[in-house]
Amino acid sequence: MVQTSTLVTASVATAATAIVAYAVYFDYRRRSQGEFRRDLRRNERVTARAKAKAEKEEAEASSQHLRATIKAKVDEAKDEGFPQGVEEREAYFSEQVMTAEVMSQDPSKAIDSALAFYKGLKVYPNPGDLIKIYDSTVPKPILDILAEMIAYDSSLDIRAAPAGVPGGINLGDIPNVGLD
Repeated sequence: MVQTSTLVTASVATAATAIVAYAVYFDYRRRSQGEFRRDLRRNERVTARAKAKAEKEEAEASSQHLRATIKAKVDEAKDEGFPQGVEEREAYFSEQVMTAEVMSQDPSKAIDSALAFYKGLKVYPNPGDLIKIYDSTVPKPILDILAEMIAYDSSLDIRAAPAGVPGGINLGDIPNVGLD
């Protein structure tokens, strides 16, 4: 009777011989047949295009999902409402910014962190100045999500008022000086 180890050795040797023989045959065809080489290059280009297309579609779907999530979170925050009193707004702002800073340490909570920064921005008296601060302190992925939230919320006025002028400048109040 044949031993198991002899049978396994023969099977492995046969498989290895078949693989080497196919590699030699493939290399022979690649070197000697121009049409075979063209087919290989064509298949490689088609595969690369299909892979790029699939990656592009996946990125687009991911981007659309992220935008939908952002819109839903902003709408939910608007529905909850924001405090109106000065002291309540200050406390709410501090709470939201602290929460956002803690969550910004965890990349998986980027949307929630951006939402907390957004809520703080929403109650801040001068959002334009706060955005400048956020720009230098908030991590870029969270800042990108926050920018999407700001772009979606059309009721948020982020223009910065000029320094020293509480309500901005009214060009109608400036005297008209000309060369007559």
